[in-house]
Amino acid sequence: MSIIRYNASDFVPTSFSNLVDRFFNESVARSGGSLSAGQAGTFVPKVDIIENEASYEIHFAVPGLNKEDFNIELKDNYLTVSGERKLSNEKKEKNFHSIETSYGSFSRSFALPENVDASKANAKYDKGILELTILKDEKKTLKQTIKVN
Repeated sequence: MSIIRYNASDFVPTSFSNLVDRFFNESVARSGGSLSAGQAGTFVPKVDIIENEASYEIHFAVPGLNKEDFNIELKDNYLTVSGERKLSNEKKEKNFHSIETSYGSFSRSFALPENVDASKANAKYDKGILELTILKDEKKTLKQTIKVN
């Protein structure tokens, strides 16, 4: 079983057409956009998920923040990472104003598999990447073999 992005509306069965529509709508929302001076918004950081034999690693691309800017919660096998990147550096030249980076608050949630050990999760932030490591619990297996009598 893989880590999947959690969305409260995911529990409702949906058609393939709705899935395609949702994919394109969310992709457009994630691409960011320009902000006018003084505008705050939301952005969705890009995430890489890596599974190996011992753990799951989740890497968030969130440059320009401090480690104190993150709120990380792991409850009932749902991981939620949130924070805010404030608009601080602007380029101003005469009547030209340029902001290409997304700013504002963000929140990403993921449903974790049953075989994780939440007590052995850790996080580090280095060079704009927040790295979460959640160890697997060897005692909990997702796959069982049943012998036929």
